[in-house]
Amino acid sequence: MSKKPTSMEKTDKLLVEKNQDTGYLGFNQPEKHNAISLEMWRGISQAMDNFESDSRVKVIVVSGEGGRAFSSGADISQFEAKRSLASEIEAYNSVMTLAYRKLTDIPKPTIARIGGYCMGGGLAVALCCDLRLASEDARFGIPAAKLGLGYSYESLRPLVNCVGPIRAKEILFSARQFSAQEAYDMGLINSIRNKTDLAQSVDECAQAIAENAPLSVKAFKQIVAEIGKDPNDRDLNLCQHLNDKCYASEDYKEGRKAFMEKRNPNFSGS
Repeated sequence: MSKKPTSMEKTDKLLVEKNQDTGYLGFNQPEKHNAISLEMWRGISQAMDNFESDSRVKVIVVSGEGGRAFSSGADISQFEAKRSLASEIEAYNSVMTLAYRKLTDIPKPTIARIGGYCMGGGLAVALCCDLRLASEDARFGIPAAKLGLGYSYESLRPLVNCVGPIRAKEILFSARQFSAQEAYDMGLINSIRNKTDLAQSVDECAQAIAENAPLSVKAFKQIVAEIGKDPNDRDLNLCQHLNDKCYASEDYKEGRKAFMEKRNPNFSGS
């Protein structure tokens, strides 16, 4: 984590920090390239609930500790004991799917800060985030075909929405690793940064987002999510409500006033 936190909850394998208006979630199993254990999947959901309920948190950064990996994916060493029988697979997948859903559906913007390996379930976590900034040494891939694993519709949809079906099939069929430049070229990540500059770049991005009107950012995130759904599943009434709420807000008045007075706005989220 790049900033000194104002509050922190530390577990064996997951770090949850808050600094001013930014929440940080860090995978903390560097000896396993931050492979995500069942306990960590549960912790992701709990952390998102924590961030969502804290009005001070405006934006969330997800990263991996140790400098060598964002995450190498699900912790395969647990599969024999916790993901071999059909009932165990169902229980494990439900916990993992809930974590994906919490990351995706949280109304606050999320940024994946990706350094080193970002593989399998780790890449799925990054795809649940709204923005993905990576270092030049980042490596991406989904090696499921090398392990005989399956991916559900819900797990694969973010990948297909991000890079399209042709690129998604290339990633899945080949099971190979892709460089940061290849990931950028296919639209998998937003930008590439020098390894030494990545943390600062992400913090600057988070700060810029946090300074904007919260209701506008929330509306944009939810409306874009609706656009990405199948046409029959889109809630157009919700989209209109979110848009109307922005125009009826005190922040809209403050934004106009600040613009006329040539100063930075002081948004309240109301």
